[in-house]
Amino acid sequence: MNVLVILHRNIKWRFHNALTIIITILQPMLWLVMYSSVAGNTMQNTGIKNYTAFILPGLIVLVSFGVCSSGGIMNYLMKNDGSFYRILIAPIHRSSIVLGQLLEAVLCSFFEVTIMVIVSLFFSVRIPLNISIILYIIILIFLMSFFMAGICYAISLILPNEVMYETVMNAIVLPIFFLSTALFPANNIHGALAIAIHINPFTHVINILRSFILYERLDIGQMIFVMILFMILGCISFLWAHHKLKKETNL
Repeated sequence: MNVLVILHRNIKWRFHNALTIIITILQPMLWLVMYSSVAGNTMQNTGIKNYTAFILPGLIVLVSFGVCSSGGIMNYLMKNDGSFYRILIAPIHRSSIVLGQLLEAVLCSFFEVTIMVIVSLFFSVRIPLNISIILYIIILIFLMSFFMAGICYAISLILPNEVMYETVMNAIVLPIFFLSTALFPANNIHGALAIAIHINPFTHVINILRSFILYERLDIGQMIFVMILFMILGCISFLWAHHKLKKETNL
């Protein structure tokens, strides 16, 4: 019950401060339009018929990261108005606070991903209506967003202000995004760059989403592997965030 209270409070707080949502939505939307109209023309020789559909999985990851990152900013704003500390002195388990915080970021990620997918339909992207595969995809996005949210929340509890937080998050998100298959196929990439792309866990999420959107198929073995990977990463990020929140309490 405490988790639901924290979840409801955070959702109300985020929608009360709608600027973070607007910024997080508009940036990927701009990239969607830009890459569809401009970069798509330069990718004609790659054999990609619909570049919007090709980059959509990468932008889904980027949107999710943006939402989770804005959750960290929200944490600083809540510290400034005192609501963060009022929650700490309430008779609520620290694990409930962390879980409510992470689930709020996950739900908002789904909200913004849904908007992204709807907008992509106007760019001739066709989403296959395979209910069983869509359920797998929903679970995968949940696990991915949960992991991202835990990392972002823990970092927001470590760094002293929003400026440092945004700097660190940019240093994390941009390499993860560009060192993946988000914007280009990795078939002709070799050497250290190919290794970096392959060991990036988000590359595998993007490839699964792309395989579904472009080819209407799903490698169950790869899906299970990636789900287990993000279950482990999600548990680690949750425990890290929980540890940092307990240290915050002891200060």
